[in-house]
Amino acid sequence: MTSVDPDRDPQSAVVERQRGPVTLRREQVTPSTTDQRLLDSRGPSDWVHTDPWRVLRIQSEFVEGFGLLSEVPSCVSVFGSARTKPDERDYTVAEQTARLIVEEGYGVITGGGPGIMEAANKGAQEAGGLSIGLGIELPFEQGLNPWVDLGVNFRYFFVRKTMFVKYSQAFVILPGGFGTMDELFEALTLVQTRKITRFPVILVGSDYWGGLVAWLRETMARDKRISPGDLDLLHIVDEPQEVIEVLRGHCER
Repeated sequence: MTSVDPDRDPQSAVVERQRGPVTLRREQVTPSTTDQRLLDSRGPSDWVHTDPWRVLRIQSEFVEGFGLLSEVPSCVSVFGSARTKPDERDYTVAEQTARLIVEEGYGVITGGGPGIMEAANKGAQEAGGLSIGLGIELPFEQGLNPWVDLGVNFRYFFVRKTMFVKYSQAFVILPGGFGTMDELFEALTLVQTRKITRFPVILVGSDYWGGLVAWLRETMARDKRISPGDLDLLHIVDEPQEVIEVLRGHCER
């Protein structure tokens, strides 16, 4: 611990300590060292919940995700509502779409939950393809659905999002809620700003998505909040086979 020379500091002597690259002064200086707190088993345990410790936890999630997915084949991510029931048309469409994606040579990635995610994992698994689930810790969902063959649960949404983007050749988006919208506009923003290589974002269900796309065109693009060409990032289809046609067209280009 050092003190600043009062002759050089008109504010009088200032207590200072270096903690690696960090400078601590005045009341920020702690009476113990980092090593002391690490090695002293008698101390409080709340340090494991501090932000610097969370950085290591975040790092471990990235390592786990990269390790799990680094050698998987090309995949397509399928998004949609967790509330969709097996007797609904959207569930059947998701299941059929995933089967065709597998037949086209891709694996299928979902959020690993129920509804549309379960349907896509089921379709992929039954078609003999790779069925991946990237789950998230939520208070109202219970782990990965039974159709996931390769899965990992994340604590942090932004780590999970990175895995979707990094290991997907396309996003297929069926009707969903806020989470589905989040994934949709995250992908569009990354492609628009050229943070990622352009890949198709396919909206399945013109009745559901038509109003949103019309608003983007007639309001957002009209008011020049986006460029007219930005709407070309979206493909609207209604049938599973149309999804495959968009994928094929993208591969050919």
